[in-house]
Amino acid sequence: MKDLAPSIYRQRLVIEAYPHASITDKQIKQYLSELSVIIDMKQLIEPVTHRSEQFGWAGWIHWETSGAHFYAWEQPILFYSVDIYTCKAFDPQEAVNFTRQFFASDVIEYKEF
Repeated sequence: MKDLAPSIYRQRLVIEAYPHASITDKQIKQYLSELSVIIDMKQLIEPVTHRSEQFGWAGWIHWETSGAHFYAWEQPILFYSVDIYTCKAFDPQEAVNFTRQFFASDVIEYKEF
């Protein structure tokens, strides 16, 4: 993929895992706010969440330097996916370690690009 904007720094990280238990609205909001602190992003709004009866929870937070999306399923399995996109450098391992601990996930996968 050709970098169409080399003068703009971009960093992406996707984290996917199995949580220890079903994830709640309150947990998503707390996770996104605490993630902001862990990876040193300035939070511009409180996290926003919404629930689809068919697909489960979704959440989003807006940072000064972009943001993060969170998706949680209960069916067909307990599963979540975090999509972090920033225009400011951060340590991906800190985000992964925090996420693993926050949701007590034994199995976790991630990819930075």
